[in-house]
Amino acid sequence: MSSLITIADIHRAAGVIAGHVVRTPAVASPGLTAHLGRLVALKLEILQESGCFKPRGIVNKLRSLSEAERVQGVVTVSGGNHGIAMAMIARRMGIAATIVVPAAAPERSKQRIRDGGANLLVVEDVSAAFATAEAERARGLTYVHAYDDPLTIAGHGTLGLEFAADAPDLTDVLVSIGGGALSAGVAVALKAANPAIRVWGVETEGADAMTRAIAAGRPVPIKPSSISSTLGAPVVSDLTLAHATALLEDVLVVSDAAAVAGMVTIAEEARCWVEPAAGCLIPAARTVIERTGNQGTLGLVLCGGNATVEQLAGWVARFGTGA
Repeated sequence: MSSLITIADIHRAAGVIAGHVVRTPAVASPGLTAHLGRLVALKLEILQESGCFKPRGIVNKLRSLSEAERVQGVVTVSGGNHGIAMAMIARRMGIAATIVVPAAAPERSKQRIRDGGANLLVVEDVSAAFATAEAERARGLTYVHAYDDPLTIAGHGTLGLEFAADAPDLTDVLVSIGGGALSAGVAVALKAANPAIRVWGVETEGADAMTRAIAAGRPVPIKPSSISSTLGAPVVSDLTLAHATALLEDVLVVSDAAAVAGMVTIAEEARCWVEPAAGCLIPAARTVIERTGNQGTLGLVLCGGNATVEQLAGWVARFGTGA
């Protein structure tokens, strides 16, 4: 079984990334508290410069590279957000970055990666993206995995350190899962702060690689089909599966329609703009409340806000907002 990262790893990461990422606020949400019938606190990773939590792990990883690795450059695979953040941070650190994305990735994300100065490679699908990245690694580039890396997980775990410090009354925290690095790091940090905190993973249908892996007891490849492309990992890793199995209360799976309705709810009740990967937390929160009651504080990690008005309008036209 893969070894879990430790709270010491996360504290080290906090020192490494300090001054390089935004220490995002955690705020109470009176609107969502009234809507859900339970106290709600929000961790606003939508306020990171890249519009998502990804800089935390990326900075921790890139600052660990040797000078030779930095000179050679890096390659990564992304469904959108990881690539946006990687392009921005790599350019700032003077590292050439190649970002491989599937054709289905949002056009806005592709453009932001180009604008960030990275070499963007668009390929047919996620499987082709990973194969292309391996070919680039063979040319000498350092492969920076979006989630299967202890340094990345530890960097993302700094979010949990901050959330626990700023919202000490947390009893249940919901975290979206793509490849599982965010939920892994956050769970380690929160459990270290208070072992009684329950951490719940959330996926969307068609991006449920962790749920399938837990059921099978091993990573299981999937063909992502959810509108939430930022959750569309084709397979989780042994490392992230080990963290989920050891630390998460459960992984809840919601529909794309429910995630879109959740986006609208967060916009209307919390005045925050999010993408489906964060919108999915609202229907999952209702399930958590059904299971645990209305006492205590519910923490929602608003992991990203990189969706366009046009995208949301299209999704609302397709699904409505009543899910």
